[in-house]
Amino acid sequence: MAKPRFKFLKPEDIRRLASYEFAPRALVEGYLAGRHKSRARGSSIEFRDYRQYVPGDDPAMIDWRVFARTDRHYLRTYEQETNMECHVFLDSSASMGFGDRLTKLEYASFFAAALCHLVVKNSDRVSLQLFDDKIRHFFPPGSTGVHLQNLMHALESNQPGNRTSIAEALRRSAPLLRRKGTLVVVSDFFDNPSSIFTALSPYLHRGIKVFLFHVLAPEEMELDDRGLATFVDMETGSRVVAHTENLRAQYRKAIQDHINNLRQLSVRRQVEYVMARTDTHYFKLFERLTR
Repeated sequence: MAKPRFKFLKPEDIRRLASYEFAPRALVEGYLAGRHKSRARGSSIEFRDYRQYVPGDDPAMIDWRVFARTDRHYLRTYEQETNMECHVFLDSSASMGFGDRLTKLEYASFFAAALCHLVVKNSDRVSLQLFDDKIRHFFPPGSTGVHLQNLMHALESNQPGNRTSIAEALRRSAPLLRRKGTLVVVSDFFDNPSSIFTALSPYLHRGIKVFLFHVLAPEEMELDDRGLATFVDMETGSRVVAHTENLRAQYRKAIQDHINNLRQLSVRRQVEYVMARTDTHYFKLFERLTR
């Protein structure tokens, strides 16, 4: 029986993904790792580094051989590979329908489909959430071929919806993520950056690794000089008539300030921020996920 073909996951993409691996590791410390080592298939523990002992640490984790050489107390730290969960949150608001040859939502869907395939290929679990100003669809974590097919069908039938409320979607989604893992948010992030990062706090406090993939069309990065033009808000429908020559510098500064704000907040909160222009192949994004 021939394998089903999907719009956002083509056979040539599957072949290319064979050379990628997405398997973040969890840091564990001292002999505690040996006592709690996962029995899951494919799990392993590797020595990572030393860190200095601080009051409150378990003395049983001290490496006494290092103490004999240095007269200082150090703990051994390890990296543990276990089955992980990856949660993909895909912005499906009206503004994601923008784009000439390829809309932002289509571009994001290609990336999301490839990522979901990659996670399942590694025998890990992946969930998918489609949102606009609310959670439209949520598919709990799974790792089977049938689960992956369901996600592909969901991406194919997905259409741009209502206004964006990334912060609200993140707040509502926090109880749905029950295990540590990786959260990948794919969006144009046309929302208040401070509100977004406030909503991300529960995930970060639980040790969830967060990636933000900022999807923008090249036309959104630089306003073309088209003379007198009508600007339409894709999420509210409101219209403004203005001369582009008078707006270009102001627009360029506004979009760059927004991007810089997201970047700075990401650095401050130890979140991975990735610019994802739709005129760049989405496979480039995996360099940030798999390195």
